[in-house]
Amino acid sequence: MSTTTTTLAYRIGDPDAECRYPVIIGTENPLVIGWAFRWHRNWLVTAAWTDGSESERNLHRPAKGDKGVDMAAAFLAEQYAAGAITAVPLAEALAEMPLPIGPVLLLHPRMAVKERNDRNIASALKAFAGLAEHHWRAYGGFPGSDNPWFVGCELCGWTGPKYWSHLRGRNGNPPSITRHLGKCVDEDKIREAIPAYRQQ
Repeated sequence: MSTTTTTLAYRIGDPDAECRYPVIIGTENPLVIGWAFRWHRNWLVTAAWTDGSESERNLHRPAKGDKGVDMAAAFLAEQYAAGAITAVPLAEALAEMPLPIGPVLLLHPRMAVKERNDRNIASALKAFAGLAEHHWRAYGGFPGSDNPWFVGCELCGWTGPKYWSHLRGRNGNPPSITRHLGKCVDEDKIREAIPAYRQQ
């Protein structure tokens, strides 16, 4: 997707394993001016600020009807145009965030200390078991039900952010058989791979 402010054209790239969207300027030599991401319904940005810090800022929730990622990207574009942000070459920025290999943490590091309790540990264990049952792979620790979680479809190889609240199903029913945006394997193959769909 792409958008333009009055001073700077930019586009929003695909999310990384932390569900952060790079905000990109330029075409021949694209640069990342920062990252936008959602946590507990707020939208945050992180960037290399020209004051020497590399920190995140909470922009809170967008106005009703507005998309948070667009609000966050526009903020970064304005800050870059004002000289407050140092850009990084796209290839360099993406190389810094490869998909993790091997086991991941049980709980996402962004979960506050008070969220690292027995209830959330139990929820995380249940979520990981549910992902395994439905052939998903987690690329990070459990972030809670309503925060984006970067996962991979083990049936077709798709990767991207999903929400556990959407992946767990409702009222004892399995989640939607439409697993993600884009084409997955045929529904017959999904039913063959996942017993829960054969019981419907």
